[in-house]
Amino acid sequence: MKLDKEKIIITSALPYANGPIHLGHLSGAYLPADIYVRYKRLLGADILYICGSDEHGVPITITADKENVKPQVVIDRFHNINKDAFEKFGMSFDIYSRTSLPVHHETSKEFFLNYYKQGILNEKKSLQFYDEKAKMFLPDRYVEGTCPNCGNEQARSDECENCGALYDPSDLKNPKSKITGETPVLKETSHYYFPLGKYQKRLEEYVASMNEKYGWKENVLQYCRGWFKDGLQDRAVTRDLDWGVQVPLEEASGKVLYVWFEAVLGYISATKELSQKLGKPELWKEYWQNPETKYVAFIGKDNIVFHTIFFPAMLMAWNDAREDKYILPQNVPANEFLNFEGKKFSKSRNWGIDVIDFLKLFPADPLRYTLAANLPENRDTDFYWKEFQSRNNSELADILGNFVNRTFTFVHKHFEGKVPQPGTLLPIDSQMLELIEGYPKKVSEYFEQYKIKDGVNEIMSLARAGNKYFNDSEPWKSVKSDRERCQTTLYVCLEAIYTLAELFYPVIPFSAERLFNMLNAKPVQWDKSGSKNLPAGHQLNKAEILFTKIEDKVIEEQTSRLGQAEEPVAVEKFEEITIDDFFKVQLRTAVITHAENVPKSEKLVKLKVDLGFEKRQVVAGIAKSFKPEELVGKRIIMVANLKPAKLMGLESQGMILAVDNGKGGVSLLEVDENVKTGTRAK
Repeated sequence: MKLDKEKIIITSALPYANGPIHLGHLSGAYLPADIYVRYKRLLGADILYICGSDEHGVPITITADKENVKPQVVIDRFHNINKDAFEKFGMSFDIYSRTSLPVHHETSKEFFLNYYKQGILNEKKSLQFYDEKAKMFLPDRYVEGTCPNCGNEQARSDECENCGALYDPSDLKNPKSKITGETPVLKETSHYYFPLGKYQKRLEEYVASMNEKYGWKENVLQYCRGWFKDGLQDRAVTRDLDWGVQVPLEEASGKVLYVWFEAVLGYISATKELSQKLGKPELWKEYWQNPETKYVAFIGKDNIVFHTIFFPAMLMAWNDAREDKYILPQNVPANEFLNFEGKKFSKSRNWGIDVIDFLKLFPADPLRYTLAANLPENRDTDFYWKEFQSRNNSELADILGNFVNRTFTFVHKHFEGKVPQPGTLLPIDSQMLELIEGYPKKVSEYFEQYKIKDGVNEIMSLARAGNKYFNDSEPWKSVKSDRERCQTTLYVCLEAIYTLAELFYPVIPFSAERLFNMLNAKPVQWDKSGSKNLPAGHQLNKAEILFTKIEDKVIEEQTSRLGQAEEPVAVEKFEEITIDDFFKVQLRTAVITHAENVPKSEKLVKLKVDLGFEKRQVVAGIAKSFKPEELVGKRIIMVANLKPAKLMGLESQGMILAVDNGKGGVSLLEVDENVKTGTRAK
């Protein structure tokens, strides 16, 4: 295995500073990156790991408004909470910065002015809601009204989360400002737009090239292809808000840079801050502006577009007119989502647990191991309390911990705590040493492909092999009948334990450090790990219990708290209707005969449905739950007498019935194939 001397920049998505991070966040962008970074450091790589808090945008101002405090109070609180949680979890950031710092504001303004002076940005006028009492334009989350499509009375200004409809703000019924409760007016404003479409061909070539060279994950490629298929459009880089990076133009007073635009620049500004702290102000350029540097961006799937399309396009635009060119991401190994006990994390339903609270109850390493062994690399996965207990008890304690403890106990009891001198090797010994020798390369191959989960599970397999070797060699017998045979067995076991400490160092660093202390040794470069690291006669330190088992009652206490709201939840009230009202709704069975995604929309699908007596077009907000090809042939129930409505310029002649599936998507209400098409549901 060649020594890796590359310069590498690793970034993890900047967590939003309006709430504490939970376990799902760790599995997406943080733990996989930390394991990769620690692994690369063991290879001797010149690597920087960059992260920090994303501290601008509407969600933060909403939180501040609810608490009647300044946004700075909110971001200070959650920046410190999350920084503390990351440190206790063992994250090895070189810096954990903040986008509210002057160095970030300066960097963001520099990029904006560069595009502005090049004439890249387009200024456009549009109508937006304006609160005359508050004297401010209202971002979409500050406006609530009735959806023109389904009648949901809590729809946002341009989108309904209930039915997925997208519409022009002027179509929202009964709009109200969430700040004053007043009815806002539509007022003309102007904003600057970045022409993403101009870079589409180059972005497609960039993604294809990086995939060909470095093998991007299929979920990332599919996401990119979806955006390219719909066609990239101009995207606003400014908005009317007073919290954020101020637009550096006199004529743009009262406007800030959109968070999607400036947050990704936080990686660069954080590296600048690190360089300043190290007393080497220009150091950051040796990474970000060095064509030999490898840049890998670890994210969750909700951030794919920002790191594979938006950020690369921004860097391309900068590089076109500058000598000081930036590198683009070589890979973006995005993970899917981690759910909690089969459902999405939900603060309002008290479903899940924040990292900082978890670490008050349990050590970091059992959590790191449990999450790493079940990372959502290719599909959504779940955290279950029982699985956490099982991983800790059955794997960390009973497999790894037991192997370490029984070996150390034997060596201290029979060989004065010193590494025994091995004798003649039997095939069982040679096979085990050969296995140990090859393990760093085997695990490295997984980590290099960002298959962290497979690598972690492979490491635990070595611990299993160590236990089996110990049992098969029976040192409790040979210590009495053939002392040299016993010495050889324990020598091989200690070599396995050293390699396990080395391999597990990126995954469970706190336990690995304790294990190295017990071995009275230090990690070596990964490619030199394998065997012959502990010479005969080497003095070991006293053994200690690495992992404590978790009792059932501890887990039962945690599961019993799930779903118990911290505050009384208001009972949902319904407007009563008569049976006559209900019979006005014509619910009919229908078959979907054709489906295709609606261009420029992430949520809408255009369907052709057969009611038996006629064929219709229906536009449904289910694109995030189904691929078009999955919908064709489904026998569904639809509202057949709903007044036609227009969604994204397309007429929708009805509505299909669906329910929340509890996993962030929807399930369709389907009927048996024997039911005649067009039958009325009663």
